[in-house]
Amino acid sequence: MAQVSELRSTAKNDVGLTQALSDIKLFQTHRFANTYRDLLTSIDYGDCTNFFLHELYSARDYSERDAQFARIGKALELTFPDQVVATAVTLAHLHRVTEELDLAMAAHWHRRPNLPATTRYVHAWRAVGQPDKRDWQLETVLRLGQALGELTGKPGLRMMLKMMRQPARLAGLGTLQVFLETGFDRFGMLARKRNAVDTFLNIIRTREATWIEQLYHARMTDIDKSLSDLKPTMP
Repeated sequence: MAQVSELRSTAKNDVGLTQALSDIKLFQTHRFANTYRDLLTSIDYGDCTNFFLHELYSARDYSERDAQFARIGKALELTFPDQVVATAVTLAHLHRVTEELDLAMAAHWHRRPNLPATTRYVHAWRAVGQPDKRDWQLETVLRLGQALGELTGKPGLRMMLKMMRQPARLAGLGTLQVFLETGFDRFGMLARKRNAVDTFLNIIRTREATWIEQLYHARMTDIDKSLSDLKPTMP
């Protein structure tokens, strides 16, 4: 978390870079909403898709929640099962890598102010490269979803989360508490339906892998078309 804070401080010291980073994150939010607009309005998958959008892919400032993760580390180890601790650590690592890549892209975005947004984004993506980290990002998001689905099967864990609301609020950990409860509840509802978590995560895997492949290799006109005309259908 300290590394994430340092990266954010680097951006805040440069107004142009700060704006570029904001533009990058906003583009990514809109892209995700476009790619999954069928899932966002789905009775079965809407809640989990919205959770991913707002907690992992949005342009929100996560600095408060990240700071809470850093402060609660020892409490997590003493209070929660190992899998909850591992999930929190994985999320922290994901944020660090995401911030690194977004900041690197923002530096390239900042240098091409006159290009259309999609073109700027693709140029920045290809300039940064690092396909191994991009693959790791996707796999980590999927692992988080899988972990949340599995956690809902832990007896007594939901009650434990509920009992932590007041202590978390008093300790200044309310944002982290909301994240944990929301993720648990969203995936809990999905996990009650046979194979629904696996189906949801497979949709994410397929569409994100296709998008990543396009960013590296597709023509700009094809990428523009996928952003403006994509109307995916759930399997």
